[in-house]
Amino acid sequence: MAQYEWQRIAGVIEEEIRSGRIPPGGALPSITRLAEMHGVADRTIRRALRDLRERGLIETLPHKGSFVVDVLPPGVEPEDSAPRD
Repeated sequence: MAQYEWQRIAGVIEEEIRSGRIPPGGALPSITRLAEMHGVADRTIRRALRDLRERGLIETLPHKGSFVVDVLPPGVEPEDSAPRD
């Protein structure tokens, strides 16, 4: 099944969070910068960020930007903190 562009972008950002490239509390690039990076319209980025907010991965503060939540939902810890055998 084909993905919408916002779903693909949300997946890319989620992977950056899971890998620790954007750590808990870390800021995401601005909507304008994300749109430039992915070659899409601002509204596509806004939809991707909304999905990430609804899933509890990020929070958006008015006039400040979007940030990874300090405590990630279960199953979304950065790979560095995953239990090792």
